[in-house]
Amino acid sequence: MNILALADVESKFFWDFYRPGKLDNVDLILSCGDLRSEYLDFLTTFAKCPVLYVHGNHDTRYTRRPPEGCLCIEDQIYVYKGIRILGLGGSMLYNGGPPFQYTDFQMRTRLLKLWLQIKWHRGFDILLTHAPALGLGDGSDRVHRGFEIFTQMLLRYHPRYHLYGHVHAEYGKDFIRRQTFMRTEVINCYDKYLFDYETGEDIFSREYCQNDISDILDFNSENQFLL
Repeated sequence: MNILALADVESKFFWDFYRPGKLDNVDLILSCGDLRSEYLDFLTTFAKCPVLYVHGNHDTRYTRRPPEGCLCIEDQIYVYKGIRILGLGGSMLYNGGPPFQYTDFQMRTRLLKLWLQIKWHRGFDILLTHAPALGLGDGSDRVHRGFEIFTQMLLRYHPRYHLYGHVHAEYGKDFIRRQTFMRTEVINCYDKYLFDYETGEDIFSREYCQNDISDILDFNSENQFLL
């Protein structure tokens, strides 16, 4: 199964430079948050698969206009074709403002309320969050610090993947695209990350990079009169 994971910025490859067929080999789309509703609407329209999401710390706009045709999986385990996906959006509390900002205690409380679901499903395969786990690709500042409970969940349940966003590539040394923690592949999904669920292979780098460059060149050529 090919999973397209997204976070934080709307990928030009799948929006500005979209061409029919680009999403044909995608079997599931997972949003880690902080993406415009219109962007997820667009993906839902052209993809032949579900779009699942959790909230980012900037997704207060979703309360007024949630993405259409998408499924929010906050605070639940959603099973898709046998894959158990646990969704927990939001970031560390940093400016006194809910919604979608939490203290360590509040995030721990959210997870405690899910213990029966986790027990019923005998764990989970993907932890889908907006914020990172503490010490695993998080930032040194309070805004981007990860949650300790996420790290503990990885240690206890050993999911195959932890997918998150919130820490942008532009942050420099704090940005780590992918790392292995125990038996879990921890992936920062900033912009886009397409991978094979079974093998963990980075499909985008293998199949799309040359097409990505070509599409941008073609787009600029076709629209040079606008420049």
